[in-house]
Amino acid sequence: METKNTTHSTSSVQARPQTFTGVVIKTAMKDTATVRVDRFVKNAKYKKYSVRSKNYLAHDPGNTVAVGDKVTIVATRPISKLKHFKIATNA
Repeated sequence: METKNTTHSTSSVQARPQTFTGVVIKTAMKDTATVRVDRFVKNAKYKKYSVRSKNYLAHDPGNTVAVGDKVTIVATRPISKLKHFKIATNA
């Protein structure tokens, strides 16, 4: 019985973290901002686009952003039960 010697090459390509751009809609919590991210979804039958929104809790140390600011959020390790993003830049 012959055994094949297969070597798996490990590439050093690292995946980029998930990033979104959205608008701050709430800053009531300490070191946390609620960011609304909008995306366009095309209807298959009518070919019309509609807006779908999702809210994300993002870590904001020092409460530096205000309601209405456009920000970019980046995925990070879990900071709390619902917080998995941090505010990267004010876009």
